[in-house]
Amino acid sequence: MTPPTRLGRLLAAVRHGPERARRTVRGGRRPDRVDYPGDFTGVVRPEYSPDLDGDADPGEIVWTWVPYEEDARRGKDRPVLVVGRDGRWLLGLMLSTRDHDAQPGRNGETWVDLGIGEWDSRRRSSEIRVDRIIRIDALTVRREGAILDRQRFDLVADSLATARGW
Repeated sequence: MTPPTRLGRLLAAVRHGPERARRTVRGGRRPDRVDYPGDFTGVVRPEYSPDLDGDADPGEIVWTWVPYEEDARRGKDRPVLVVGRDGRWLLGLMLSTRDHDAQPGRNGETWVDLGIGEWDSRRRSSEIRVDRIIRIDALTVRREGAILDRQRFDLVADSLATARGW
């Protein structure tokens, strides 16, 4: 998939309105080979610098390919909150609409209630996993979903630090 051009974004704005056109991210390709170096295990220095400019930025919830923990060759397209960077990689935390209090996941998973937001078109309540930090290739980001407000971002950053023992 080629990155959207200025003309492509302009045409999208005419068809869908400027808000939708702004949310298309440059890149958006599904990885065709496994080059995932593994989840990030270091200390994250969360930064909040969202800007719906076509590039994924910390503080934004984006849709991207997330590798499964048990087999990085497989994965799923899902929403992820970008919380920082590690060299060429974005660092993100995945979201889910499943209620992990009612249906717990695997042992050791830590989920925090995030609430409702524009990233889910059906306006379902979401949770965010703070014990797994995913490395994201910016070229695999399909679209920007929303900017997470600063108050909830700070809650996630604090929960991340607590879950990781920083």
